[in-house]
Amino acid sequence: MAKNDTLKTASVLAFERKLDPSDALLYASHWDKRQDEQQWQPVVVREKSVRGTISNRLKAKDQDPAKLDAQIENPNLQTVDVATLPHDADTLVARFTLRVLAGAGTPSACNNAEYQAKLEQAVAEYKQAQGFDELAHRYANNLANGRFLWRNRMGAEQVEVSIRQLAQGKATKEWTFDALSLSLRAFEYTAELKELAGVIASALAGEQHLLLEVVAYVRMGSGQEVFPSQELILDRGRGDKSKTLYHVSEIAGIHSQKLGNAIRTIDTWYPNENDEDLGPIAVEPYGSVTTQGKAYRQPKQKADFYSLLDNWMIKDQVPSEENQHFVMATLIRGGVFGEAG
Repeated sequence: MAKNDTLKTASVLAFERKLDPSDALLYASHWDKRQDEQQWQPVVVREKSVRGTISNRLKAKDQDPAKLDAQIENPNLQTVDVATLPHDADTLVARFTLRVLAGAGTPSACNNAEYQAKLEQAVAEYKQAQGFDELAHRYANNLANGRFLWRNRMGAEQVEVSIRQLAQGKATKEWTFDALSLSLRAFEYTAELKELAGVIASALAGEQHLLLEVVAYVRMGSGQEVFPSQELILDRGRGDKSKTLYHVSEIAGIHSQKLGNAIRTIDTWYPNENDEDLGPIAVEPYGSVTTQGKAYRQPKQKADFYSLLDNWMIKDQVPSEENQHFVMATLIRGGVFGEAG
């Protein structure tokens, strides 16, 4: 199709997220009694002061060796937050809820009616041709494999994930997964995963309301350290703690943003110049992976969200099927995508 010279990207263009997790709260239990909620104990965050050593890399250039020696001989005194299981509990319980909302691809704010009509047409064509099955299948995998546990999943002896579909406060369906039997680097197909993906796809398409309760049981060992989210403290005063952990009403927790990042870690369609087996990354407009200090969808490659969306809407260049999945997953993620003035 010919380029539409009259259509311009909306300067106001915003989308609400369609996967809406709560914070996860952390509890302690015993593996044999993990299903008995009355036996759960809240995991509390407490302070610990330690006398460590100086182990970070120092700026040795142009420094007096005697002063360097004095620096590294001094103790490293610090106060940190820590969270552990009690010594009579060997299992971490992480619980959160996830709402899956309809209206994927429909902007919550758009100041260009012509652009919105073109966008809604493209989304309707995607739903007709592709549907939400592939995206829902990948989201379901990340719930079932316990990716949202992050460091708590590493080294665990057993991880069981129970997912319940709630309606009017009662469970109508329940799925149970052995998380460690599912890969973090590939998306697997089982009958249970297909059923869970089906209800997620139906909710994204607006065919049903969906609220899921997700509970993960992680057998780690009595008294072992667990890992809630760490707070980002930008303005540190002298004497402050060097690590502050997140808690809700004195119960250790994991940020909803961190859960959302794990659930949307489904992008395997990004350009991979070296053909390395990097596995899926979180859906982000530029494919940014902050832990690696790298963006896998560079604008110069025309593989970023904005280039793909503009080519699709403005130039009528329909992306490949894989990049259509990526664009829709970014719209489900939500954000403000208008053209800067």
